Amino acid sequence: MKVGLWQRVKNIYYAAVTNPYVGPGFDFSKWFIPRNIFMGKGNNTLATNETIFSAVSRLSNAMASLPLKLYKDFSPVNTDESDLLANSPNPNMTAFDFIRNLEVLRDTAGNSYAIKIYGYNFKVESLHIIDPARVSPIFDDKNMELWYEIRGTKQTYYVHNMDILHFKHIHGFGWKGISPIDVLQNTIEFDGEVRKFSLEQMDGAKASFILKYGANVSPEKKKEVVENFRTFYKENGGILFQEPGVDIDQLEQEFINTKVFEVERITRTRVASVYNMPAYMLGETEGASFSSMEQLSLEFVKGTLLPVVRQYEQEFNRKMLTKEERRAGYYYKFNLKALLRADTATQMEAYFKGVRSSIYSPDEVREWEDLPPIGGNAAKLWISGDLYPVDMDPAERKATSTSEGSQQNLKGGGEN
Repeated sequence: MKVGLWQRVKNIYYAAVTNPYVGPGFDFSKWFIPRNIFMGKGNNTLATNETIFSAVSRLSNAMASLPLKLYKDFSPVNTDESDLLANSPNPNMTAFDFIRNLEVLRDTAGNSYAIKIYGYNFKVESLHIIDPARVSPIFDDKNMELWYEIRGTKQTYYVHNMDILHFKHIHGFGWKGISPIDVLQNTIEFDGEVRKFSLEQMDGAKASFILKYGANVSPEKKKEVVENFRTFYKENGGILFQEPGVDIDQLEQEFINTKVFEVERITRTRVASVYNMPAYMLGETEGASFSSMEQLSLEFVKGTLLPVVRQYEQEFNRKMLTKEERRAGYYYKFNLKALLRADTATQMEAYFKGVRSSIYSPDEVREWEDLPPIGGNAAKLWISGDLYPVDMDPAERKATSTSEGSQQNLKGGGEN
């Protein structure tokens, strides 16, 4: 690729005030208006397979529920870019919808993309999800840089990798993630055949009868007899009157084969394995044994969410922050503790030990419990000794302790 192409691509994103999707030499409006080119591969499978729908729902809802903040040296800060990711990435979506849609596409197509739309000062003004079926990573081996080919409605665009967010499942050689739907293709087909068989079996399990007449009848008479039988059975709520010379025997048959439920269990296990999540979260309870709900959440967070969260954080840090900002201590971080809250008794015990060990300040604990801060000493870190401000001189601690001990002795002497 020529150097001039990069300049042309940059010019694409200098947004117009009236329509951020239209500018000199480009028209992105059909990508987003009247609808976002969002529906991609895998959505039909989501609508027809309950197990995959459940797995993707859990993963996408969990990711979208995690609080996301921009930090500098462990303290939250607010910028225009952080507000985009935390509240409204574009005029049409909340941050919850944005993250959830990205994760749904990642979990179905194997890849999800969000393009950065720039303003006149080359500042990111919005982020928009695009159809992964229209995007192909292309590596420029001459300049050793990654570009993305985006096939629009009328022409093809090339976007530098720093101008598009890319979240993907695992992959081998190359830049595109492997679609979990493709991996599960045999399971999906097998599950579909079993469902079809079950429905046919249920259809055939309707009441069937043998009609016996004492004399031979013509084909026309047989048809008339069967039709009369069907009409009478339907109009009388299933009640039949046996006429003289006619025998009616019902055919006994199983309603549904119990092996079908074993196949459903296998499907749940396979889907859980592909999405790297505990099978019990998809309704498979066999072999699951946990002492507390906290342990259940911990397995899901550590084994399933942690690698996904880390990928999102690194993509945001690399492409939503400059190198200078990262060196200055800025970074994006999801709060996984939101999914690891224990029961009230356990949580209070953790707070108690954290405050006494100078890990948390009382005001920090109040903030987590949605209570207003008190300020003053409540904003300080304390350490048991018993409980002094952490910045107090050790000599003062000893003097205070001696003074308190003397007062206690005097009180004791007075009582005696």
